[in-house]
Amino acid sequence: MPATIKDIRAETGLSLATISKYLNGGNVLPRNKEKIDEAVKKLHYRPNEIARGLVTNRTKTIGVIVYNIASIFNGTLLTTIGMELRKRGYGVLICDSAGDKEMEHSNLQFLLDKMVDGIIVVPAEQDASFLQPARDAGVPMVIVDRILSGNQEDSVTINNKEAAAEAVKTLINAGHRRIAMICSDKVYTGAERMQGYLDTMRENGLPILQEYIKTGNQTVDHGYESMKELLALPEPPTAVFMANYDINLGVLMAVNESKYRCPEDISLFGFDDLLLPRIISPKLYVMKQPMEDMAKKSVELLLERIGEKEAIAPRHVVLKASMMVGDSIRKI
Repeated sequence: MPATIKDIRAETGLSLATISKYLNGGNVLPRNKEKIDEAVKKLHYRPNEIARGLVTNRTKTIGVIVYNIASIFNGTLLTTIGMELRKRGYGVLICDSAGDKEMEHSNLQFLLDKMVDGIIVVPAEQDASFLQPARDAGVPMVIVDRILSGNQEDSVTINNKEAAAEAVKTLINAGHRRIAMICSDKVYTGAERMQGYLDTMRENGLPILQEYIKTGNQTVDHGYESMKELLALPEPPTAVFMANYDINLGVLMAVNESKYRCPEDISLFGFDDLLLPRIISPKLYVMKQPMEDMAKKSVELLLERIGEKEAIAPRHVVLKASMMVGDSIRKI
C-alpha cells in the first residue's frame, strides 16, 4: 500500500501541517526538511497530485498543442520543451492537431478539462479566437513560431522576414537574378518569409515573376511538385529559396529525379538545420532557427506567467536565425 503523509508523520514525529507545507513547496526549518526528505526516501512516498491539485489549484501539468507531431520541426521543439518542464517538476500532455483546425479546438478543450496549469501552442489556426476558452478559464498560454491575428498571449518567434532577406541576398550576391521561392502562404512563417523574398527582390531591382513563386502547404509534396513545375519552365530559375524543412525535402527529391544537378544547374537555399543539410551532398545552405532557445524561452515565459502575482502585458520574443554555409550555391 502506498505511503501517505500520515506515515511520514509517524516516521518523523512532525506535525501534518509542517509536512504538508514542505511537500507543497513551502519553507520549513532545515532540520525538519532533512527529516522529511529522509522519510520520503525511506518510505518511497509519492504525492497524490490529484489531491494536491485540489488544494493548490495546480496540477503541475503543462499541455502542448502542435499542428503536426510527425513534423521534425515540432518533434525537435517537443523534445526540449519536455526536458525543460521535467527539470522543473512538471508533467506534459501533448496533443496533435494533424493540421486540422477543428481538432485543434478540441485539443484545447481536452487540455482545459484536464486542468493543466498552462498551454504551449504551435498552432494550425491563423486566428487566435480559438484560444478564448483558455482565456476565459484564466489558463496562461504561449504561442510558438507564430503571431496570430488577435493574439493576446506571450509568443516566441524568429525574425522570419529578415532571415529570408538574408537568404535571398546571398543568392543575389552570387550573381543570381532568376530566383524562385517555394513557401506556404497559409501560415504566418511562410507569409513572413515570402515578404522578405519580395522586399529583397524589389530592393535590388529584380523582376518578380509569378511563375517563380510557388505557394501552398508546408509539405514535402508541395516542395516536390513545385520544383518539378519550376524545372519544366521554358526558362527555369537559376536558384530556389525554400521556406521550410519539409519543402526542402520535396525539392531535393524532385532535383534528384531530374536531369539537373545542384549547384551546377540549380542553386538551392533552404530553411532549418534539421539533419538533412548535414547528410546530403552538396551540403545545403540553410537559415538555421534557434530551436532549443525557442523551446526554452516558451517554457520560461509560461512558467513566469503561471507564477505571476500581477498582470503583465503580453511579451513577444523574437529570436534570430543564423546562416549555415553550404556548397549548394554556384556563383554565376
